[in-house]
Amino acid sequence: MFFGILAVLCAGFFAGAAAYISLVQQPAARTLGTAGAVRFFGPMYARAAPFQASLALIGTLSALVSCSLGNGWLWLIGAVCLVAVVPFTLVVIKPTNDRLKDPGLDGSSEEANRLLGRWSGLHALRIGASIVAFVIFVIALARI
Repeated sequence: MFFGILAVLCAGFFAGAAAYISLVQQPAARTLGTAGAVRFFGPMYARAAPFQASLALIGTLSALVSCSLGNGWLWLIGAVCLVAVVPFTLVVIKPTNDRLKDPGLDGSSEEANRLLGRWSGLHALRIGASIVAFVIFVIALARI
């Protein structure tokens, strides 16, 4: 039961943090203009990335332990959904992250504006995957 609760908490915190970043933090940063939002992006990312990566990995490992303890295959399915955000971030989103953090990027350029928009769209997919994992974990926990 402990590992199931931990998986639920990690997925819920991940989904909540990701939603907060996309629905509150980034729109607020955009009110500073494109250049302000780009300046904000680097420090925000430096703080958010380790926090969210830890939640994804701890949540995934907890779900896998719960599955291995005989608590059902839903834990495995949820774990796949949650851990998928890690390679998605490293392969798909990382080039956009790196460019937004590049000190050579003109923060007031159309490229910067386009990169912020692309990042928001890609980040929304992370929110979706983490919400799916959270819902699956809640259902799996209810079955224990």
